[in-house]
Amino acid sequence: MTKIKRGINAKKKHKKVLKISNGYYGRSKNCFRIAVQKVEKGLKYSYIDRKNKKRIFRALWIQRINASSRKYNLNYSSLINRLKANNILFNRKIISEMAIFNRENFIKLIKALK
Repeated sequence: MTKIKRGINAKKKHKKVLKISNGYYGRSKNCFRIAVQKVEKGLKYSYIDRKNKKRIFRALWIQRINASSRKYNLNYSSLINRLKANNILFNRKIISEMAIFNRENFIKLIKALK
């Protein structure tokens, strides 16, 4: 009789986890039991931080808009309020980039709102 060899799927699973943990420090990169814990925690944080990244960028855009509009005696909340009142539909990213890179159009926008 031929010998039955097992463990193919386990070996695949181990290789998959150890490939992801490549570059970790200490036994986390080559000891399977520890690598599983570290990889799961890392994947959890990467999922959470993909959501937080959007939150952080929105806050950055708001700070930039506020700083730029205060130079023209208009704070962020009143600027957004006036934009909505005049049905001007720009998102915060676009307004922020206008304030930094396209200053003359940002000034025109503020003058139109006043």
